[in-house]
Amino acid sequence: MAPALSALLWDVDGTLAETEFEGHRVAFNRSFEAAGLPWRWDRPTYGRLLAVGGGHERITAFLEQVEGRTPERGRVEELQRRKQAFYAALVREGGLALRPGVARLVEEAAAAGLRQAIVTTSGRSAVQALLEGAPSALGRAFAFWVCGDDVARKKPDPEAYRLALRQLGVMEGTKVGGVLVLEDSPAGLAAATGAGLPCLVCLSTATREEPASRFSAARAVIESLEVPGGMVSLRRGPPCPGSQVTLSWLERLLDTP
Repeated sequence: MAPALSALLWDVDGTLAETEFEGHRVAFNRSFEAAGLPWRWDRPTYGRLLAVGGGHERITAFLEQVEGRTPERGRVEELQRRKQAFYAALVREGGLALRPGVARLVEEAAAAGLRQAIVTTSGRSAVQALLEGAPSALGRAFAFWVCGDDVARKKPDPEAYRLALRQLGVMEGTKVGGVLVLEDSPAGLAAATGAGLPCLVCLSTATREEPASRFSAARAVIESLEVPGGMVSLRRGPPCPGSQVTLSWLERLLDTP
């Protein structure tokens, strides 16, 4: 028998909201422009760079490619600092709404007594900016955040999820039961499963074209948590009847190979 669902661990970018292409990418480009640099990341370029977790790391990897040497740390930090400010401004402008079904499912889980937390590669300031623009009940539902600032190794490394488990009171080496991760990317899925956690993948605009083989370790793969007037589009996993992902369906995933 599967353990009862007791906790949900949420990724942010692409999972809570579609932030990558019209949020983070735009903010990186504005940072480059403000610094007088000629680069502008188009969608294909940024899509490839998403394989690198974390803003500092993404800038460093790009500069190594185009300049052929490791950039100075201070230069990267300044570009990232500006990028974070531009991202916060974009969120305040209201252009980065929560994905359909997110607020409802978070609130239902909170009402059912489930513990919830954020586990993300993004920095704490980016999470703060997004949640400040969301309904207040959403922010209160998360018991804690594990952000890119909190770990030495970012997704696909499982360090962030292992830290989250410790904060949930699960000791290393203990069998994990009742905890489900919600992610949108192959890197996030690898991080979750690397920590021994089952994962639901809700594909985003950044990951929808990824080969199905990259999500073979997921308990289920869907395109949205909610389809008003339609049916949940399921690519993998047990049948999900109706237009919404429900807590009872999430609990079924704990017992899905």
